[in-house]
Amino acid sequence: MILDFDESLKAFRRGSPVLIYDFDDREGETDIAIPAIHVRPKDVAMMRMDGGGLICVAIHPAAAKKLGLPFMHDVLRVASEKMPEIRRVADADDIKYDSRSSFSLWVNHRDTFTGITDVDRALTIRRVGEVVDEVMMGRKVDFGSEFRSPGHVALLRAAENLTYERVGQTELSVALAEMAGIAPAVAICEMLDAETGRALTKEKAMEYAEEHGIPFIDGRTIVEHYRKFREVEVSLFV
Repeated sequence: MILDFDESLKAFRRGSPVLIYDFDDREGETDIAIPAIHVRPKDVAMMRMDGGGLICVAIHPAAAKKLGLPFMHDVLRVASEKMPEIRRVADADDIKYDSRSSFSLWVNHRDTFTGITDVDRALTIRRVGEVVDEVMMGRKVDFGSEFRSPGHVALLRAAENLTYERVGQTELSVALAEMAGIAPAVAICEMLDAETGRALTKEKAMEYAEEHGIPFIDGRTIVEHYRKFREVEVSLFV
């Protein structure tokens, strides 16, 4: 198992997975994280078989804004004005591990068939990563021309100031991508335990990381390094 922070950055730069554990007092979960722009069908298979949770793509807030990706709770609140029967469903202020959800739209790329196969999801995820890279470099993208919703890939919109505002897997993975200098869109999937029916323990996740030679990093380490990274960025422009 590789615990070194620099090794996690190197893995992200070459498109390899990293295991990210958030915090004992938050979700207490480990996610498989892979830069979206590098995701292939074998990576989707690995996430669904070795992770088992929901396969999502975490997106930098600046890219989400440029692409017009809303938070799903905002979509539901607007919809509930015309459909009052879903108002209670749209009221999600009782999340036990956080104050709100990061969910945005669920999409399929328009070139997919059903959207759920490893091939289809890899195409959707990879193209999301490429589109995020394009808009972050200042190019204009018509998101709707390539993607339809609903679909089989959940998009997550990271908090405005990333780990300064929220420290979920969404923000942790995007912060790691930003520090690695790659497109800030990351496919993430929770690691679950079929024996207990719960999240895979940190200890078992670390064993998996060691067995497969995958870097393992925790939320506290990412937060500490990201704040130093941002301080250096700010100092360069002062």
